[in-house]
Amino acid sequence: MEYPQTVEDFPWGHPAYKVAGKKAFLFLGAYEDGALSVSMKLPYRNEEALRLKYAKPTEYGLGRTGWVTFRFGPNAKAPLTKLIDYLDESWRAVAPKKLSAAHAPPGSKR
Repeated sequence: MEYPQTVEDFPWGHPAYKVAGKKAFLFLGAYEDGALSVSMKLPYRNEEALRLKYAKPTEYGLGRTGWVTFRFGPNAKAPLTKLIDYLDESWRAVAPKKLSAAHAPPGSKR
């Protein structure tokens, strides 16, 4: 929620995060067994992300447009640094260009 103009929505009962209330850049899902899924649009590092053992193309045809879903079991340790980096790519992929240019990536000083 630290990204500008980010809003939370629940279109299918799971959290979705959108830029300017329109374009989704992150979907979260939780499972009864305690697993977590995270889906993001990765137009530049899609292939890199899909090489990770816990990643697969997002269902419903979204995988064809660069979306990747990461699923972590209840005891898995998610690689937060990498996911935050991917999150930044996903947000920038759907954010208006002026908005993206005006917001520094996580960890950078502007």
